[in-house]
Amino acid sequence: MAIANTVDLVTTARADGYAVPAVNIVDEMSLRAVLKAAQAAQSPVIIQTSVKTVKATGAQPLFDAFRHAAEAATVPVSLHLDHCPDRAVITEVIGTGWSSVLFDASDRPLEQAWRETAEVVAEAHAAGVGVESEIENIIGVEDGVGSDEALHSYTNRQLVDVATDTGVDLLAPQLGTAHGLYKASPVLAFDRVLELGQLTDLPIVLHGGTGLSQADFDRFIANGIAKINISTTVKLAYMKAAQAHIATAEETGKWEPVKMFDQISAAVAATVTEHFEHFGSAGKAQALAGVGA
Repeated sequence: MAIANTVDLVTTARADGYAVPAVNIVDEMSLRAVLKAAQAAQSPVIIQTSVKTVKATGAQPLFDAFRHAAEAATVPVSLHLDHCPDRAVITEVIGTGWSSVLFDASDRPLEQAWRETAEVVAEAHAAGVGVESEIENIIGVEDGVGSDEALHSYTNRQLVDVATDTGVDLLAPQLGTAHGLYKASPVLAFDRVLELGQLTDLPIVLHGGTGLSQADFDRFIANGIAKINISTTVKLAYMKAAQAHIATAEETGKWEPVKMFDQISAAVAATVTEHFEHFGSAGKAQALAGVGA
């Protein structure tokens, strides 16, 4: 299947009342595990890569692995760069073939974030690449990007004014969630999604989805969330499966890397499959068959 357009996937989800899972992968093995699960669930999926993953693997090798897997897939899948404040990396992945990017300008003052977001949108749209905007930071550090403190917070009108003026395609506001594992129950801003929806038609993105309940997801989606990012839970599934396999290998004296890879892949697939059900995206792939890049 042709590589899908991220913005089209999310816009369709918003209209149909579900959210597209945006899953962070760390290597080709996790990429293939996510796509295998998506095909089994017949769910559209957005594959996300962090800046750290792009730098560790290389943009071209990472894109080549994605393209090979995506073209063999039977579900719509796009490739998204998550949380990137580095303009050089954004330029690199736009030129390599990513479907969309998140320009994370939340570490900049408003005027600078506004100006640079407009510049990124112009660059990305010229190449047919979508842009997700974050100018107020989602709490937490993910793959070395972010802050545990609220650096910038704005009114709904300010967020929409920046988004409208710059021409971004997706909007990522602070909704009370956080990256990583919660140490206490979050205070979730369900109503803010409704309020933003009254001011703009842009799809709203939920970051920090790990640890939320089904009721939380249902309420966010009912209020208009159309893309939900999942990262920490996938990393945990990956690492705990590896840990469990190594513990067994130490006990038995049988060291078989390929079997460890199988165990990791199965754990990642099981984790993301749960989220396809949580977000209502399972079974939606056939209706999106024509959503190409």
